[in-house]
Amino acid sequence: MAKFIISNVELFSMDPSIGHIDRAFIAIEGQKICHVGAMEALDTKAIWEDTEDVELVDGEGLLAYPGFIDAHSHLGMFDDHLGWEGSDGNEATDPVTPELRAIDSIFHDDVTLEESIAGGVTTVMTGPGSANVIGGQFAIIKPYGPSVDRMILKAPAAMKAALGDNPKMVYGRHDKKPQTRMGNAAVLREALMKARDYVDRKAKDPDKTSFDFRMEALAPVIRRELPLKIHCHRADDILTAIRISDEFGIRYTLDHCTEGYLILDQLVEAYAYRNEDHRGSLEGIIVGPLVGDRSKPELSRKWNGSAAAIYETGIPMAVATDHPVISIDFGRHQVSALMRDGLSREAALESITIKAAMVLGVDDRVGRLAPGMDADIVLWDQDPLLPWANTDRVYLNGKLVYEADF
Repeated sequence: MAKFIISNVELFSMDPSIGHIDRAFIAIEGQKICHVGAMEALDTKAIWEDTEDVELVDGEGLLAYPGFIDAHSHLGMFDDHLGWEGSDGNEATDPVTPELRAIDSIFHDDVTLEESIAGGVTTVMTGPGSANVIGGQFAIIKPYGPSVDRMILKAPAAMKAALGDNPKMVYGRHDKKPQTRMGNAAVLREALMKARDYVDRKAKDPDKTSFDFRMEALAPVIRRELPLKIHCHRADDILTAIRISDEFGIRYTLDHCTEGYLILDQLVEAYAYRNEDHRGSLEGIIVGPLVGDRSKPELSRKWNGSAAAIYETGIPMAVATDHPVISIDFGRHQVSALMRDGLSREAALESITIKAAMVLGVDDRVGRLAPGMDADIVLWDQDPLLPWANTDRVYLNGKLVYEADF
């Protein structure tokens, strides 16, 4: 098992118990961080009894951050340099397709996965688009490896749902349900009701319950094992997402939440009641993309200050690119731009590290540099929130996967 120490770095751990250390070291064994601390406290023999094969990596002049996290994207689902033949993110043939799995569409050799790593983004939540009311399973991956199977951090990680304009546009123009927001909600409710009934019947009499592939995929949502990842922009769609989640007592995240700043009290109330019986459990909010145009009517009240407003509620918040809407390696530029509209530096960094990990439920693995965490470490030549900053080296699971050639 490989052992090495990255020394003489300025450490931004994103861990409250460790914080910022001007001159620090990070000790790695295998795929995990085993120790961090100030350089003056470095004692290799105190970390390992056998120090013969310990490699020393000098990080003089570099800044160490945890790998960044993109909490909502479609990385690898829409091939960056192909047209229709590379578009594998929307199975727009039925508004209810929970049986779909992102891992069966992610193209492991897409150039944007390389760009993700080079841009310091080492953990990515990716999955189906929003054509369907229920679109299928998302996965959390680390975008490096010979196949998607070697990239998986967690799969399935969430079940995708979508409210608002997109399902209406896809199916309504063909005179199919849903054509309205009422239709969206009804389709979602019906699917969840069928899944709840399926779970109940299977629990009572499994031998007499016929296997149903779609209901098997939705069952973990009903059992609160898997969150519903709900695409919602407009305030009424956000409230519908909360209402339906409460009706079924499921775990969920609000993704995009573009007009969330208009209903902050309702968001706070939903989060406060997350642990009560017979209520939905709001796991967190994923905002973004916020830096860009108002490409459809439900984005007409998009406001860059909404990220700061939602962060101030105390609800765990991530900022995402919705790649390819914003290229995934530009995620750090998005949060730095949001600082102009009130998002603090601390909040900006948390939204793509520790808070993003909390929203996704993987904060025991990624999002901070601390003992026991995955050794996903990015060494920057300067503050990564500066537009001209560059990654010098990127470590993923303790392996050097990128090194700048400048």
